[in-house]
This record gives sequence, structure tokens and C-alpha cells, in this order.
Amino acid sequence: MSRQVKERLKKEVAAMKNQFPGFRPGLVVLQVSLDLLLIILAHIINLVVIASLNENPAVHGLIVQLPLDSINPINTEKVTNAVAPEKDVDGLTSINAGKLSRGDLGDCFIPCTPNGCMELISQTGVSVMGKNAVVIGRSKIVGAPMHDLLLWNHATVTTCHSKTLDLAEQVGRADILVVGAGRAEMVKGEWVKKGAVVIDCGINHIPDSSKASGKRVVGDVHYPSAIERAGYITPVPGGVGPMTVAMLMKNTVESAKRFLQTYTPGKWNIEYTKKKPQEPQPSDAEISCSCQSKPIGELAREVGLFSEEVEPYGRSRAKIRLDALKRMEKQPDGKYVVVTGITSTPLGEGKHTTALGLAQALGAHLNINTFACVQEPSPGSFFGARGIAVGGGYSQIIPLEEVCLRTSCKGQIVLCVYTHVFVQFAFGMISHVYILQALFDLLVPLRKGQRFVSPAQLNRLKKLGIEKSDPLTGTEIRRFVQLDIDPDTATLFISMVGCAVQDSGSLENEIMAILSLSSSEEEMQQRLAKIVVATNKSGDPVTTEDLDVSGPLAMLLKDALKPVLMQTVEGTPVFLHTSPLADIAQGSPSVLADKLALKMVGSKGFVVTESGHRADIGLEKFFNIKCRYSGLRPDVVVIVATVRTLKMHGGAPPVQAGLPLPKEYSHEVVHYFKLCNLFMYNSEYSYFCDTDTELELVCGQARQAGAFDAVQCTNWSEGGAGALALAEAVQRAAKLPGQFRFLYDTQVRSAADKLRTVAQKMYGAKDIELSPKSIEKLVLYTKQGFGNLPVCIAKTHLSLSIDPMLKGVPTNFMLPITDIKANVGAGFLCCLTESVSFILLYL
Repeated sequence: MSRQVKERLKKEVAAMKNQFPGFRPGLVVLQVSLDLLLIILAHIINLVVIASLNENPAVHGLIVQLPLDSINPINTEKVTNAVAPEKDVDGLTSINAGKLSRGDLGDCFIPCTPNGCMELISQTGVSVMGKNAVVIGRSKIVGAPMHDLLLWNHATVTTCHSKTLDLAEQVGRADILVVGAGRAEMVKGEWVKKGAVVIDCGINHIPDSSKASGKRVVGDVHYPSAIERAGYITPVPGGVGPMTVAMLMKNTVESAKRFLQTYTPGKWNIEYTKKKPQEPQPSDAEISCSCQSKPIGELAREVGLFSEEVEPYGRSRAKIRLDALKRMEKQPDGKYVVVTGITSTPLGEGKHTTALGLAQALGAHLNINTFACVQEPSPGSFFGARGIAVGGGYSQIIPLEEVCLRTSCKGQIVLCVYTHVFVQFAFGMISHVYILQALFDLLVPLRKGQRFVSPAQLNRLKKLGIEKSDPLTGTEIRRFVQLDIDPDTATLFISMVGCAVQDSGSLENEIMAILSLSSSEEEMQQRLAKIVVATNKSGDPVTTEDLDVSGPLAMLLKDALKPVLMQTVEGTPVFLHTSPLADIAQGSPSVLADKLALKMVGSKGFVVTESGHRADIGLEKFFNIKCRYSGLRPDVVVIVATVRTLKMHGGAPPVQAGLPLPKEYSHEVVHYFKLCNLFMYNSEYSYFCDTDTELELVCGQARQAGAFDAVQCTNWSEGGAGALALAEAVQRAAKLPGQFRFLYDTQVRSAADKLRTVAQKMYGAKDIELSPKSIEKLVLYTKQGFGNLPVCIAKTHLSLSIDPMLKGVPTNFMLPITDIKANVGAGFLCCLTESVSFILLYL
């Protein structure tokens, strides 16, 4: 009979797979094991595992194997009730038991053994309605739910147990007898009413010398005598057991069917909040205060994150553990959209606002899985003309006052590095053998007679050509301890020792760039180990690994590597993560945030990220640095512009004079990088003074210049609704095949050639001018093996040239390179122009 049930279930599963290819019901059987010494810890771990399985959409049934495996007292109710009622296919939670007891049979899961008993009774053809039914046993697994099932199927039910005085008499009146007492052959055949249906749920072992094991399995009913009187009786074994398994499968399939009623493959079950704009429009802070953000744990669940992957920081923000990316690594990526801008005015053109408005339009208005990934605001930006909001108006991250969750460890890191440099340098100047030995004992301490050598120290020994760690000769100890730092090789000096090392601002920015470009903790530690803090007298780089501080740095920055989850005004999820500068670094959100978001949105979703500053600076670095290291390739580029900017760069009110600028940017994106680009004109950032004629003109000219489309947006005042035209254009553009390529090959071209390529193709420069200092640095870095790194040119963002006052599309100018810094950990050569200096960047 259980075979018939299984065949029916196979057909139901096949129907689900036809409707949703690749789908299958999932069942997990959890064995809870608690050790005597670790009972409390193990109990917590088991509950965490249950919570994780509750949230896993691939798991539709979850049962906890009973009895719990422990020699210690365990609160079974607490464990079983931790299972979500909608996945409790064993029907043992208090919620399912309560619904069964009050007759809500269609809204609960019925325990498998009683459900199997009802199926066996049904297959006899005997109607339960009006019959006298007797249940022997009152356990929560069999007896009690069996009583409820028979009662709500209109039988007159009597429950008997070990204290029942007239058990034989009660059994004799039963038309239907269900026995689950756990006592071998307690019900005698002569007790059974002639023609009764007998369901034996017992499993007992009694001695039997004829068996190899010395025992045999029997039920709670004496089968040989009962079969003479019963109309139907289940054997033991082979009766209720197989049907119980069949009912477990039935409940699991039913749970999967219920799940599919509200499930759309690849779609989040998320609720958005469409804010109705007010007139006149309030300030950014007033809009933020008027919006009630969704609890961050709820948002995380809606976008497919498990609670164990979420580390809340208050009600509105949370860090996401990197385990989430590992769990989703085999899932397909969504579409990758990068938002950039044209050469802007000092007040900006609304790039953040556009990115968030576009994400809101795609998500809240077009119902597409969409994530926005933006940079954390730097502390300095809080006091700028643009205010503290990330975005603006009805396209901003809320709550406004909580948008910054930076890990403040710069001071500790810089102090740690400088202390090591000071100690190494100070003692390194002393060549006395006892001093060198004392320093070696300090760096590589003896523990129980053995030298403790860290992995970083082993790497340093290998770099020096020393293939052992202990014992070392006096010469080997001197080479290991003394760094021989050349005081004339770096940009700033520590006056106390006269030692040239990397300045703190540059170090801070490189660490932020490393955070932004790392795809894992392992990669971050490898990059941190490569940071060059000085150069020795032989011309070799001295790294944080040589100082044995890369490990501690990685520990300090471990939490900082986790993206921060927040939301927009309309409830669109946002990753807010890292803030490398856009001039002396790549200036874009982290690789980890983008990668995780691309997995979470699924193959039909969109991730809207941003590049720092404008296309010729930020987008070029986004492509040649970030995309090179991340392996990600954008599908669409959105270039933000305003009529106000075009007029400024044209040098006169008529907008026609500034039209060469969008043409230049379209040429860069389409011709050099082989990508589809869209122009978005933000009329609100021109204070609503643009005319329809001007907007039609600039949109038309952008299309003629090679843009896929050009649209007007009003997302600052209307939220996602104001960016619907842009969102629809992005959808169309994303369907086109991409042929992305880098601007240059890092392995083939020299650093000077790479600089020249960027200057000529992205800025329109005639050529580059290398200062004597830059030439010297390039020779040094090439010798040190850093010549194959990508280049990062630091220049003003207010002009294509180095002169911020030179607007439009200047030509025939030279790009002077005044200094070069090797950010080896971050993985690029930072090249400064006359408009920027390392010192000015950090004042």
C-alpha cells in the first residue's frame, strides 16, 4: 500500500519539475547530539543549525531525529519547536499540534505515523465515521495525535493507557484499534472484537534462540492470535513503518507545493515602500527622518540571506559575512551596470543619486531583483557642500545619520608599522653581535626550547635565500634583523630616526584600496603583505611582511572586509562598502560588495554600482584596475550629465558649445572599451531651468555620438518613478552582447607606454612629460618587478587636462607626471600630475 502512495508522490514531484525545471523537494533529517562537557554549547549550535535550515529555500522539510542523542537531560520541546512550522513535516511543533487538536487539519502538518495509520485504515475500505475507536498510548508522536485525527474524522474515540483498569473490555468494544504503547504483545488476540481493524504501531524485541541475533521483532499486539479475529491487521515489521516513511515523503512534497505557491524562481519576496513626494520638497534630512526603514534582519531575509550570515549593527544596518558569497558561488551573476559622469561642476551632477534612483526604478517599480553598491562617504565629505547624505532627495540611503560604519584602525595600523620600522631601524644601525642576537630573540622567541617562526618570517628568510629557521649563523641573523633602510628613497621622513618611509595618508589610502579590491580574506592578507613601506640600500622593497605586521593588519581589518547592508528610501537593498579615493586610487565600491550582490540578484537581476569622479578618470580606473582584478565585466555604462555642465564647458549659455563633451565620452566607452552606454540628463541639478528644446537637443546629440539612448531623469524629486525611462533603457541595453576589452595589456607594455595610452585616449593629451623623479621611480619599480602593474593617474576631476580652469574638450596639451608611488599591495602605480601631490591630498 505504501508503494501506491510513493507512485502518486512521484507523479506530483514530476509535475513540479515540469513547471520549475531543476526544482526538487528537499528534506533534512537532523540528529541532535549533545556531549556531556559541551552540552550548552552544542545545544546553541544545534539551534543555530535549525535556524539556518529554516531559512534555506532549498529545504522544504526538516525533522529532528527523536529521541535526542544524549545522556544528559535535554529540553526536547525547545529543540523541536525551533523548527519552522511550515517545514515541520513531522508535525511535532506546538503550533502544528495545536492546530491538529482544534481540527485545523488543512492548515497543519500531521505527524507521520498517525497519518500513515489513517491511510492504512482508509485503504481497508472501512469508514471511520461513527465507529468506536480505541487508541492505546498517549505519546505526543503517536497516541495523542492519533486520538485527534480519529476524532476529527468523526469517530467516537477512547484513549487508553497504562493506568486504564478495564483495558481488555475497552479493546473488545473497538471497531478500530490503534496500539502504540511500547509493550511487547500486550494486547491479546481474544480481546479483539471480531472483524475489527487493528493497527499495530509497536516495535519491540523479545528473545528468540532461533534467530542469529538471539531476538526477534514483535508489535504491541499478539499477532498470531489477533489475526484469527481481526478483519484487518498490520504486521510487525512491514506494516506501519513503511507507511510512516511514505507519509514523511507526502508531507515533504506538500510542503514543497505550498512553497511554490508563493515562489517565483529567481525572484525575491520583497516588499518595497513607494514614497509619495511632497511639495515643496523637504531637505534630505527631513526626507530621511520621515521614512521608516525596514528592520535590517527582515530585509536580509527578503533578499535571500540567512540570519547566521548577518551581523546587525542596530536596527537599520548590518555587516554581511563572507560565508554568504561562498554559499552562492555556483549561482549565476546578474547584469552589471556602472554609473559614471561627465566632467562635472564643483557641486557634482548627481551620480550617487542617479545610481540609487535607477536601482529603485528597477526594483520597486519594475519588480526586478536589484542591488545598489555605493562607496561609503569619507569623513571629509560630511562637511562639504553636498552634505552628508549618500544620494539625495527621494533617492538616498536611509537613515541618513547611519550611513557611515567605517572601521577606524588607521591610527593603530600606522603606529604599528612605524613602531616596527623605528625598532628595526634603530637596532639595525647597531652591528654588535649581542644586540643583534637580543633583537632576534625578541622577534623570533624561544618557546619550550623551540623557535616560534611566523609564516611571514619564513617568507622573509626565503626571500633572503635562507632555507632554514633555526639555528641561524651570526651572518644570517644580521641579514634577517637588519633592514638596511635607505633614508633617501621615500617621500616623507620620520625625524626621530631620519628614516624614509611611506607617508601615513598614502598608507591609509592603499589599505582602503586593498579592502576595496580583495575578493576574500586570503587575498586581503596577501595584498597587505605586499605593502611597501620603505626601500633598503640595495634597492629592494621593504614590505609589511618583512616587518611581520601583515598578519596583525589582516586581523584588524577582518571585519572591515564585510559589506554593510542598508536600504534606500523605497526599500531597495544597498551595499555600502569602502571608500578609496578616486584620484590616487580606483575610487569605487568594493569588489566583494559587487560580487555578492551579483550572486544575490540572480541571472535576471541587476546590480547598479558606480565609479569615482567622471568617466575619463573614475571609469577608466574602474575598467583597468577594478575589473582587471575582480574578473567582472560590466554590461551597461550610464553616464550622468546636466545641461548646466554642458553650458559651463561650452563657455557660454547656448548649450550647443558644450556638445563635444558627451561625444568625447561616448567615443571613449564605445570605441575603446566596446561597451553599450546610456546618457542620463539630470534636469533637477540645473535647478529646473533647462528648457525642453535644450533637453531634446542634447539627448539627440548623445544618440548621434554613439550612445545607445539618452533620457531625462527626475529621480531626485520623484524617487524611482523619476528614473523609469532610464531603467527601461538599461534593460534593453543589457540584452545586447558585450565585447569588453581593456585599454592596455599590463604584461606587454611598459609603465610609460601605459601612461601615454591613458593620457592620449582618455584625456586627449598630446603626450606625457615624465619628471626626472618620475623617471628614476620607474627605473626603480621596473627593477623591483613592479613595472607590469596597472597605472592610476591622479589629476583634477574638473577638466580633461591638468588645469581645472580649462573646460570643454582641450587638445594638444601635455600631461606632466611629477611623481610615482608603487602601491604594490593595492596592485597599481599611482602617478601624480602637477595638479595633485601626495601631501596636498592628505592635508
